[in-house]
This record gives sequence, C-alpha cells and structure tokens, in this order.
Amino acid sequence: MEPVAFENLLRRIAAAATAYRAESGARPHRPDIAYRDALARFSAPTPQRGASEDEVIAELMAQAPPGLAAMTGPRFFGWVIGATEPAGVAADWLVSAWAQNTANATATPSASAIEEVASRWLLDLLDLPRESSVGFVTGATMANFTCLAAARSEVLRRAGWDAEADGLFGAPPINVVLGEEAHSTIFSALRYLGLGAKRVVSVAVDGEGVMRADAFAQAMRALKDPTIVIAQAGHINSGAFDPIRDIVPIAREKGAWVHVDGAFGLWARAAKDMQPLAAGFELADSWGADGHKWLQTPHDCGYAIVRDPEAHRRAMTIAASYLPADAERHPADYVPELSRRARGLPTWAMIKTLGREGIGAMVSRHCAQARRFAARLAEDPSVEIMNEVALNQVAVRLGRDMDGERSDALTLKTIARIQREGECFVGGAVWRGRQIIRISVIGAPTTDADIDRSADAILRAWRAEREAG
Repeated sequence: MEPVAFENLLRRIAAAATAYRAESGARPHRPDIAYRDALARFSAPTPQRGASEDEVIAELMAQAPPGLAAMTGPRFFGWVIGATEPAGVAADWLVSAWAQNTANATATPSASAIEEVASRWLLDLLDLPRESSVGFVTGATMANFTCLAAARSEVLRRAGWDAEADGLFGAPPINVVLGEEAHSTIFSALRYLGLGAKRVVSVAVDGEGVMRADAFAQAMRALKDPTIVIAQAGHINSGAFDPIRDIVPIAREKGAWVHVDGAFGLWARAAKDMQPLAAGFELADSWGADGHKWLQTPHDCGYAIVRDPEAHRRAMTIAASYLPADAERHPADYVPELSRRARGLPTWAMIKTLGREGIGAMVSRHCAQARRFAARLAEDPSVEIMNEVALNQVAVRLGRDMDGERSDALTLKTIARIQREGECFVGGAVWRGRQIIRISVIGAPTTDADIDRSADAILRAWRAEREAG
C-alpha cells in the first residue's frame, strides 16, 4: 500500500473512532443486535481473492458497531472494566503501528525501556516493594497464572524440588488455601498450572465474601507441605478485602507464599482516602492487577508483580541460542509469551497523563459514586443493598419483601429490561444464594448525573416488572 493511501486509511479510521466515542454517552448502552445477527452479517465463504484495504475497513466500520456495547459510555456498569482514555488509546494505536515484538531489550530498546519505567511507576503508585519485578500480561487471568507459577516454583524449590527441570510428577504436593468466594480467574490459573481447581483448601467467608481470620488460622494448622495462600483485594460482588494483616503472619509461620488477586481492588492503594482498605497488602509475595480497570488503558493490559524477581524469572524465562542473555531487563523473562506486543506503552501513557493525583482522584470519585448509587436505589424499601459499599461495587437484591424464588425471577426480568431499554448497562450474579444486580462503577466518563440517571432507570424497570409479574 502506498504511503499516501495508508495515511488516508488511517485518517478514515481516526474519524470513525472519534465519532464512535463521541456518541457513547447518547446511544443505548447495549448492543443493537444479538450474536446470531452479528454472525449473519459476517458469515461468508473463505475469500478466494483479496479485497482492497479500503473495502475491508469500510465493511468492518459499517457492520460491526451495531453489535458493540457502549463500554466506553458513562453508564456502563456491567463488569469491572474501565472505559479507556484518549492517551491510552492513542498509545495503543502506536503499539500496533510500530509493530514491535517486545521480547527483549536488544531488539526493541525503546519499548523495553518504557516498560521498565512504567514498572517502577506502578510499584510507586501501588506502594509495593520496589525490588519487585513486573510482567506485562493480557489481564488478571494471566497475571494470576504468572504469579502462581512463580509461587509454585519457589515453594517447591524450598522443598528441594526443581519444578522447571523435573515437572510435577513425583513432586511434593502443594496446598493452595483461599477463600470460598475466590474469583474464577484464580481457579483457571490453578487448572493451567496443574494444581487443580478442586484440590484447594477453601476457607469460610463472612457476609462480605472475605476470608474469616479464625477459619483461615484453623485451616492452616493442619498443613505441612509446601503451601500457597491466595488472598483477595476486591471481592467481585462486594468489593471487600481479605484480612491480610491476620493472614500474612500465619502464612509466614508455615513458610507459605502469599499471592494477592488484586485485579481492581489493589488500585485503592493509589487513593489517599481509600488506602486504609488495602493496608497490609504490601506484605504479600505477589500481586495480580489490571490496567484496563482503574488505569483506563485499553484491554490486553495486566500486571504480574512478584517480590522475588529471581523466582519470577525462573518460572517464566524462555532460553534459546538466538535470544540475548545479558544483564538487561528483557520483558519476555517475566511473562509466558515470547511474541508479545508492547503492552507497557499504554500504561506509561496513562500514568503520564493522569499522574498520581489524577489516578487517586478517579478512584476516590468512583467509590463515592458507588455509595451514591447504593443510596439512591435504597430509597425504594423493596430494594436491598447486600454489601457494605466500601469500594466501587454495589450488590443489589430486588424484592426484599418477597420469597426468594419470586425475587430471583423478577430480578432477572428486571436486568433484561434494563439492558433492553439501554439507558444504562448492568449485569447479574448469584451471591449468597440469591440473584442480584451487580453494579461496577469504574468508567472514567461517569458523572454524578449519570449515577442518578441510571438509578432512576433501574428503579423504573424494577417497578414495571414488579407490576407486570
């Protein structure tokens, strides 16, 4: 493609992207078409002859948007995902345009250096041990996987076993201790690592879904083998934090590795008024976090943070004669991939744009907005807020004056109506045996007016379904 034609193509994409983002607040927050309709739009035989770039991109821009949710809109509360911000989006475009395989510092000095600087900034913002290493991965699942791989390697090394050389056959068994309501990505990581999703020691939780300190202490008493403890900073429904200051001393007595699943909750450490919630989590050995949550980077941005860089490298390093093995920090030494995009650039751009003050202010604002959301919904006496809204999550049960079966059925119908009407977007979950609406306030463009508008929409949908059902 000629340079001028390529430039014109990118200008068209920029114009379309700008228009799409400008409309995010005004359009329904749900997709306009369902999956089957989207599939029908794109289904075709494998192309025999190639089409022009202009034709391909024109088709994509015309056909895809109706099947996209307004995840960048100010009233999208369906999952804990940020709306992305301009600096991160622009940096991500450059990542694709520059097309650097950011595996080693020799081939891509700038991308590798930016990643190292972004690593230092992250450790500073989250106030985690500065000697820690950071791997830039796709998201929380791979962050937990990478950290737990380092944990597996280290606890077996202490027991005299080399997992990297000898695998797991014949290795000492590893205990994995976690709360009964640990996030699903943890269980995925355990499966990938051969530690088993069902072989865990589940610790009883309190009403907010976090581990009870007494139950944790009791569970740990009987354990003697190599042990990994997994704590949670930010329960997916309640936003609550495990009692880390009680957990760590007991874990240390047993020589256990403590990992923190802190995909979004760890960002509380970046806001002065929220720091007490996450105090003590710096005592752990590893942490998983996401940039495409509170940092508002595009997706494909997570962080595997490990206090012991050697354990981190040992679990991840890919060695080959054609790869450099010098003293520089090579990004691929800390992630499961050799071929990988320059994920550090959007993180660097967003931290540079927002700064410590901007990040902290956004976290504080969203937490205050979550409390506002809960208060507005609770004005209806038939609505129950099931969690202490300490962070950005609101767990809502509809029909507190009804039996559970009817309440659950009407809640599901209400969620469907809310999504259909599109004023805002919320999702559902089953928690404490009840169907709930789960609200996650984390999008950068969300204002107090959006909170009020969304609360009105939810209550309106609830009353309509209650009267109909």
